[in-house]
Amino acid sequence: MLASSNNIGKAIRLERIFNRNTERTIIVPLDHGVSVGPISGLVDLRETVNHIVEGGANAVLMHKGLIRCGHRGSGKDIGLILHLSASTSLSPYPNAKTLVGTVEDAIRLGADCVSVHVNLGDETEARMLCDFGQVTSIAAQWGIPVLAMVYARGPKIRNQYDKDVVKHCARVGVELGADVVKVCYTGNPDSFAEVTEACCVPVVIAGGEKMDNTRDIVQMVHDSVLAGGHGLSIGRNIFQAEDPRRLVATLKGVVHEDWEVDEAMDFLNNTQKAS
Repeated sequence: MLASSNNIGKAIRLERIFNRNTERTIIVPLDHGVSVGPISGLVDLRETVNHIVEGGANAVLMHKGLIRCGHRGSGKDIGLILHLSASTSLSPYPNAKTLVGTVEDAIRLGADCVSVHVNLGDETEARMLCDFGQVTSIAAQWGIPVLAMVYARGPKIRNQYDKDVVKHCARVGVELGADVVKVCYTGNPDSFAEVTEACCVPVVIAGGEKMDNTRDIVQMVHDSVLAGGHGLSIGRNIFQAEDPRRLVATLKGVVHEDWEVDEAMDFLNNTQKAS
């Protein structure tokens, strides 16, 4: 179960962002505009969201002001996660996330979940942890799920993909009250299984920097699910893809139908030829 039966509101909201049969999810974050501006794929948000919905994603994630520009006005519905954290690449402290929204904002805007970003190891870690703890406490009162993006970024971090570092990130997320934890993929199923085994809430993987090879994306998602992951929260590797709709549909097969990598790539390539 994704949420205990004594919190029916949270359970209902989680079912809007997770497939209730597989208990896995495909989330596409669209919050990058605050960090780096209106990059390719984020100029026409409504078109991008339409492609994501048509591909079969479970949820999109965005900042409060973007909902009026990019969320649904027609067609099939999709889960909505309101992102509460922000910083910009123009700042001398780009890893120092600050709260720019509230749980109450999410309720007013009709969001199904809120998300918070914490960078462990940054000089402002204490402030981010404090914000995170306050958000989970308030969200629990309202029955709003919390997704925690927890990464290791700071002067003491040698390798943010190291399994022990990622295990620590995931554990911070669950111990401070997150209902879903988003972390970096550790590079192979054996090491990532150690991450999921030590986390009693669903773990989804981040996409990281833009990849050149689509098969690498599919392989990463496949291996993370094999290791006990509950899906993905991948942004630019989806919304900057040549055909986001087709890529989401391919990943849907991997996440929700347990496709093998070759099967997924055959689908992707055959669909590409047909179009």
